[in-house]
Amino acid sequence: MRTRFPADRQLTVRMLGTVFLLGLLYVAFAAALFAILRAWLPVLLIAAALLFAQYWFSDRMALFAMRGHLVTPAEQPDLHAVVERLCAEADMTKPAIAIADTDLPNAFATGRNPDHAVVCVTRGLMRRLDGEELEAVLAHELAHVAHRDVAVITVASFLGVLAGLLVRLTFYGTLFGGRGRQSNPAFLAMLLGLMVVSAAVYAISFLLIRTLSRYRELAADRGGAILTGRPSALASALVKLAGANARIPARDLRTAQAFNAFFIAPVGKTRGAFSGLLSAHPSLEVRLSKLSELASSLGHGD
Repeated sequence: MRTRFPADRQLTVRMLGTVFLLGLLYVAFAAALFAILRAWLPVLLIAAALLFAQYWFSDRMALFAMRGHLVTPAEQPDLHAVVERLCAEADMTKPAIAIADTDLPNAFATGRNPDHAVVCVTRGLMRRLDGEELEAVLAHELAHVAHRDVAVITVASFLGVLAGLLVRLTFYGTLFGGRGRQSNPAFLAMLLGLMVVSAAVYAISFLLIRTLSRYRELAADRGGAILTGRPSALASALVKLAGANARIPARDLRTAQAFNAFFIAPVGKTRGAFSGLLSAHPSLEVRLSKLSELASSLGHGD
């Protein structure tokens, strides 16, 4: 599907590169599991089932986790009108629209392709942003759909999720494996090998996905701002969201942090010397600087 969103060749190259590297990593992971477990068929079937579920039902899982529900034009006429106008300007298929019943101010897009996509905004976001800022956020999310990076992130995240799950299962298997099995050197060596391989795969896939996620946010910022012609509106929205998210109680952030890579604004803060590598979003300063440069190139005074 070709739209009027400006093509971003760097994003395309980065997505292809990430998928290729994760594919190699996936093959190596499967080979390591086979060498350790000596049973490739169960591993293959479980991995295929999980990948199928994540790819085909990612939108439903995300909406369920965020307490989101689809809304009709009759229920939210203003919200649908803005999305319809933006989709007409972008020459793209209108996605389904959803609202999440949470005061956490944020938005995200999900779905396996542009024809099966959902754009979800929270009630907290709708309450805090004005009309131009809300339009800018929606244009940002539509840029994600048009760039197809939502599907890439969804599939790419699968390997890390699977590896993380195996680390947990291995850990619990070590704790509750029974005295006989815990004293078996071969069993302990298998569990240790499985945990080391899974942890390494999780770490590598995590860094690859975070690197892609940071760039895709910049690409969506640029695409959405060009579509609306108002980079300053998106900049204003990002500033408001950053300030509001910082004041959300920690207990309300636990579920949301699992979907941080999909949100327009980061939830919580990544601390430490490697915070730049671990973050799913570029810093607010970088995003505002890029939007300011774009405004200048468009001939705006902002």
